[in-house]
Amino acid sequence: MRRPSSTHLVLAALALVLLASACGTGIEVREHVTDKDVRRVLEQADAHEPVVTLEAYVDSFAAWKEGKRFWVADDKVAQMLAVSTVYDKDTLHLAGHTLVYDGWTKSGIVTDEDYRRLYIDFIDEQTGMRLVYRYGRARDAYRAGFSLPMLIDMDMVAHVARQLEGKEFFIRTPIWYDRQSEQMRDGRHFIKVHIDSVQPGNAVLPLRVLFTTCDTQEKAMVWIANSATTMRGRDFDALFSATDPHQSYPAIDAANWQRITCGQVVEGMTKEECRLSWGNPKSINERPDQAGMREYWYYDGGAYLYFVDGLLSQFRK
Repeated sequence: MRRPSSTHLVLAALALVLLASACGTGIEVREHVTDKDVRRVLEQADAHEPVVTLEAYVDSFAAWKEGKRFWVADDKVAQMLAVSTVYDKDTLHLAGHTLVYDGWTKSGIVTDEDYRRLYIDFIDEQTGMRLVYRYGRARDAYRAGFSLPMLIDMDMVAHVARQLEGKEFFIRTPIWYDRQSEQMRDGRHFIKVHIDSVQPGNAVLPLRVLFTTCDTQEKAMVWIANSATTMRGRDFDALFSATDPHQSYPAIDAANWQRITCGQVVEGMTKEECRLSWGNPKSINERPDQAGMREYWYYDGGAYLYFVDGLLSQFRK
């Protein structure tokens, strides 16, 4: 007999609370558990999965040296530039170019230096054109976590690359992207991958990690946040594991683990196995009766899992 996991015990406890709340009313209650409740109930299941902790990148505008390089992540950077007779902001296309830092000046209210605008000089490495980037208040450039919108610090990219390139990890997300088209594609999770390179990303997620699967040699990539970004769930720690996640679930046999890595489910799977395969549900409807606990897990797009007494009985992808 399969021993109940910590997830099963927590869900069972939640079910008892729901059942108790219905007692004495004379009415059969079908409780709806919200997404917030789901996260609270299931978060314990992820707590023991090993993650990777990268050394944070620490930078200071005051320490910038001439020659420091930045990758342009979006053509919208042109709207951050000062008006000039050298270029037309409305027709300038800089995405994919590298800008080289060439000093700075201040301009603004002479009596209040804190509010003077900062003008940062760059040279376009591709064209040799001199550009002037306008940055809010000069004082703000000296705060912790300072970065320039639409620009990616290539020193930061190199810092992360030194920690990752050439190493092997287990990827935890099945959401992969094609290296050429950058279009989203279905992938696998909890499998070993080799990190090929770390490159500048986009204006939202400033890093992209290119990898090759160790078993089938598939090539893909994922976008990740850097240490200064507060985008929870998109940093390297959240998307990769240092050790094989299967080791944390020894009760799951090889056949079901293979299904899990491919995002598949079959009747008879436990709730823990289904959660690993499809992820946490958006919401849960559960209802105890004389035959046991009956439970629906709902996902986006109309997909659902239907459990009877803790085992998968029916599903729709």
